[in-house]
Amino acid sequence: MRVVYSKRALADLEQIANYYVAHASHTISESIRHQLLSVIGRIARNPDSAPRVSQRTQVRAATIIRYPFRIFYRVNDEGIDILHIRHTSRRPSEM
Repeated sequence: MRVVYSKRALADLEQIANYYVAHASHTISESIRHQLLSVIGRIARNPDSAPRVSQRTQVRAATIIRYPFRIFYRVNDEGIDILHIRHTSRRPSEM
């Protein structure tokens, strides 16, 4: 399926990369990037694989196993919209 990133999701990816390059290492940043892309690939192949978010049933959330991130996305007739990528220790916010 076609995957489209929202402006917010693209900003999230940039913020994640910048943080880990500055506070950890380029290697960890690349590993996180690889894991995120791997899960997004899984979502594209099997969009119903992640559970729905209880407050917004049209939104699903896929967890990154090795790193504390969740990818929030919506499935529609045209493909998959990646809405937001957030660190699991952050407080919930409006999507």
